[in-house]
Amino acid sequence: MAVYETLLLHTQDDKFYIEARDPGTKEVLVIDRLSQEIILEENGLGIPPGASKPICGIMGIIKLLRGSYLVVITKKTKVGEINGQLIWKVAGTETIPYKRTDLHLTEEQKEDNKVYESMVQYALENNTYYFSTTFDLTHSLQRLYNTSPEFLQMPLFERADQRYVWNGHMLREFTAQPELGKFILPVMVGFISIRIGILNTKRFDYILISRRSCLRAGTRFYMRGLDEQGQAANFVETEQIVQFNGSRASFVQTRGSIPLFWSQRPNLKYKPVPHISESQSHLDAFKRHFDDQVVNYGNQVLINLIDHKGAENRLEKMFAKTVYESGNQMMRYEAFDFHHECRKMRWDRLSILMDKLAKDQQQFGYFWMDANNELLKHQVGVFRTNCMDCLDRTNVVQSMLARRALQDQMQQMGILKQGENLDDHYTAAFESTFKNTWADNADACSKQYAGTGALKTDFTRTGKRTKFGLLKDGMNSLIRYYMNNFVDGFRQDSTDLLLGNYVVEEGEGVTRPSPIRKSKDAKFMLLPAIAMVAFSMLLISMLIPAAELHLQIAYILFWLAATVICVGLMGVFGIEFIDQPKLSQAKVKSD
Repeated sequence: MAVYETLLLHTQDDKFYIEARDPGTKEVLVIDRLSQEIILEENGLGIPPGASKPICGIMGIIKLLRGSYLVVITKKTKVGEINGQLIWKVAGTETIPYKRTDLHLTEEQKEDNKVYESMVQYALENNTYYFSTTFDLTHSLQRLYNTSPEFLQMPLFERADQRYVWNGHMLREFTAQPELGKFILPVMVGFISIRIGILNTKRFDYILISRRSCLRAGTRFYMRGLDEQGQAANFVETEQIVQFNGSRASFVQTRGSIPLFWSQRPNLKYKPVPHISESQSHLDAFKRHFDDQVVNYGNQVLINLIDHKGAENRLEKMFAKTVYESGNQMMRYEAFDFHHECRKMRWDRLSILMDKLAKDQQQFGYFWMDANNELLKHQVGVFRTNCMDCLDRTNVVQSMLARRALQDQMQQMGILKQGENLDDHYTAAFESTFKNTWADNADACSKQYAGTGALKTDFTRTGKRTKFGLLKDGMNSLIRYYMNNFVDGFRQDSTDLLLGNYVVEEGEGVTRPSPIRKSKDAKFMLLPAIAMVAFSMLLISMLIPAAELHLQIAYILFWLAATVICVGLMGVFGIEFIDQPKLSQAKVKSD
C-alpha cells in the first residue's frame, strides 16, 4: 500500500490539517496542537481557511522542552526509478512547534530548548535521507521477491526493515493507529545512486544503495563495536542493482564495526588507543550478532582489513579468537593486513585478497530475475567487511567485489558477451560511472560517520593511488581530527535525539538537572590559555634580546619548560578538552 505523494499542510492556531491531494482521496489528517490528539477525517470537508503549503511527506513528531514539534519534508529531488517506482532524496525539512510561545519555560529552559532545536536541525540537515511513496527501500530485491503477496499489500512502514527506518521514533504516535498507514512515510539514511550505463550499445540502469542502520548509530569514535543486543556500530547494507530489458540482478554486501565490546574515545591524540572490554562477554553478543546476520543474509565471509601490528593487532587477534570460539560453521574469517600488503602504494596486491575470495564469491552467487519475475539465481551468502572505521579500506574492497559480481551479471544478462569482461571496456563511459558511483558512496558514508569525505577514493575513482590523493587524504585526516575531537559530541547528541535514544523530559532543568548544562572543569580549561601565554613569551624571549645573554637563555628555558609542561598536561588530561556527548552517550567513569 503506497503512501500519499501529494500533501497540503494547513496550519491553524489550534490544529494542523494535512490534506491528501492524490487523485481519488479526500482524507485529511488532523493533529490537535493542544491535546496532541491525531485523528483521520475521511471526507476532509471541514478545513478552516488559513495558511497552507504543499509538503512532500511527514517525517514525524519530536518532543523537546517547549513541547511537541511536527517535522515535515518541504522539498525533494528525484534520484531516479527502481522497477518503475520513483525514488526521492529529502532536500528540505521544517520543524513546527505545537505551542505558539515558550512563555511556559524558565529562561534557562528556553536556552536549553534552543540547543535541542539546533541538534534536531543539524541532524536533519547533515544526513542523507531518501524515501519512496511506492517502493520499499529498506529491503533488497531478493528479500522483496521472497515475501508473500500479503506482505506486499501491507503499509510501507509496517513492512519496512526497522533497522533502516531513521524516523521510526518520530513516527511512533502515528503507527499506533493502523488506519493512518497512507500518511506514514519511512525514511532511510545512506546513499542511493541511479545512473544510466551503456556497454556494447546496450542501455541499462546501474543502481547502488547503501542502507545505514539506525541501531547503534553515531559518530566515528563515540560509537564502536557491539552492544548487549549484538547490534554493531556503523552497520551498512550495500546493494548493487542492474536493470536491463525488464530483468533485474542484485548483489548485497555488508559492513560493520568489529563485533566485539571495544571503545576508542577521542582524547586529543591523533589515534586514540582502542580499549577492549575485559568485563563483558564478547562471545555471547558476538553470537547474537551473527545469528541475526545468518538469518538475514545466509553464509558469511568475515573480511578483516585492520593492521596486524600496533594498537589494531589486539583487536585482530581477539576477533579471530572469537570467530573460532563461536563454532559457527556458516562463517569463515579472512584477515588481510591492508596497510602492510599495499604499502609503498602497491595497491595491485589487493589481487591477493580477491583471489582468496574468488571461490566464496562463486558459491554465494547473486540475485537475478527475468522480465517475467521468474527467479533465475539467488544469493546465499554475503561478504561482511570491516576495517577500524568501516569506511576507507572497506569501501575499496567492497567496490572490487562488486565489480567482479557485476561482470558475471552482465555476461548472464547479455550486456557483455560470454568470455568478455569489464576490463575490455576500460575506456568506456561506464567505467567512469562505476568508479565514481562507488567513490560517491564512500564519501556519503564517511561524511555521515566521520564528518569528512572518504580516504583512498583516488584509487576507487581512477584505479590508481596518486600523490594528489595522498595530499587530499592528509587534508581530510586533519579535518577528521578536528571534527572527532571538537564537534562529534554535539553530532552524537543530535543523532541520539533524532533516533529517540535520548528523550527530553518536560521538567528538565527544573525537576531534574539539565544534561546539556554540564560544564567542563575550570582548572583544566586554564591549561590552553597558560600554554598560549607561555609559547608567546617563548617567542618574545627568542626574538627580543635581553640585557645579558645568560638572562635571555634563562628566559627561553623557563618559557620553553612552561610550554612543554602545559602541552604535556593537556595530553595527559586530553579527554577533558574534547567535545563529549551529553545525552545518552555521555562518558561514564567506567570507560
